Amino acid sequence: MLTAAIFLIFGILLLFMSGNWLVGGAASLAQALNLSSVVVGAVVLGFGTSAPELVVSTIAAWRGTPALGIGNIVGSNVANLTLILGIAGLITTVNLTPSVIRRQAPLSMLSVAVFAVTVIDGHLSRMEGVVLSALLIATLIYLVRAPSESTAVSTATEISAVRSLLKALIGLAGVLAGAHFAVKGATRGAEEWGLSGGFIGFSLVAVGTSLPELVTVIVAARRKETGLIVGNLFGSNIFNSLAVAGAMGLVGAGRIGDTSLTRFGVGSMLVVVVLAYCLGVRKSCISRADALLLLAVYGLTMTVVAVI
Repeated sequence: MLTAAIFLIFGILLLFMSGNWLVGGAASLAQALNLSSVVVGAVVLGFGTSAPELVVSTIAAWRGTPALGIGNIVGSNVANLTLILGIAGLITTVNLTPSVIRRQAPLSMLSVAVFAVTVIDGHLSRMEGVVLSALLIATLIYLVRAPSESTAVSTATEISAVRSLLKALIGLAGVLAGAHFAVKGATRGAEEWGLSGGFIGFSLVAVGTSLPELVTVIVAARRKETGLIVGNLFGSNIFNSLAVAGAMGLVGAGRIGDTSLTRFGVGSMLVVVVLAYCLGVRKSCISRADALLLLAVYGLTMTVVAVI
C-alpha cells in the first residue's frame, strides 16, 4: 500500500513539474513563431496541458485498465470546468468574449458530447478511436484556419524557437515518466485499497493530470488574462475528449468495465459542461458567485462518486 502511494504521489509531482516545462515551452514556441492567440490559447496550451491525460490514459488502456483512463478523461473534463474554472473565478472575473461563446465553447461541448456517446455503452472500440481522431483533425483545422499575424521569423526568433522546443521536449519526457509512475501507483492502489480503477482515475489521477491546467489558469487569472483561461480550459476539454479518447481507442481500450463511471460519471460530465456554458453565456463572464457554485458542484460530484 505504501509503495502504491509513493508511486502515485511521485508520478503526480513529476507530471506537475514536467507539465509546467511542457506548457511553458509550447507557449514560448508559439509566440516565437508568431502564431495567433487562438492557437496559443486553445490549441497550444490546450494540447500542452492535456499531454499528461493523453499519456496516462493511453498507457492505462495499453496495460488493460481502460476504466482508469476513461475515468481520467471524465474527471479531468469535470475538474476543468468546476474546480479549475471555479478557482480562477475566485481570483478574478473570467470574461467570455463573443468569439468564445460562438466558437470555442460550442466546439468543446460538442467534443465532450461525442466522447460521451462513444463510451456510455461501456465499450471503446478501435473504429470509435479512428472517428474521434478524425474529428480532432477536423477541429484543429477549424480552430487554426485564421492566419498568423506574421510569417516573418528573424534569426533571434529562430534561436528562441529552438530553445522553446527543447524545453517542451524535456517537459514531454518528464510527462512520460510521470505518467508511468502515476498509472502504476494508481493501478496498484486500486487493487490494494479495494477501489475501482474508474474512481481512482476520476479523482486522484484526474486532479494530478489537471495540475498543468490549474497552474496555467492561476497564473493567467493573476495577470487578468481571462481569454487565455477559457481558451485553455475549453481547448483542454476538446483534446481530452477527442485526442485522449481517440488514442485509447486506437490502442484497443475495449470493454471499460465500470458502469458507475460510464453512467453517473459521464452524466455528471455532461451536466457540468452545460452548466458552465450557461453560467458564462448568461452574463458573458464567470463571476465569484458562479465560481462558488462550480466549486460546490465539484465537491458534490466527488462525494457521490466516492459512495456509489
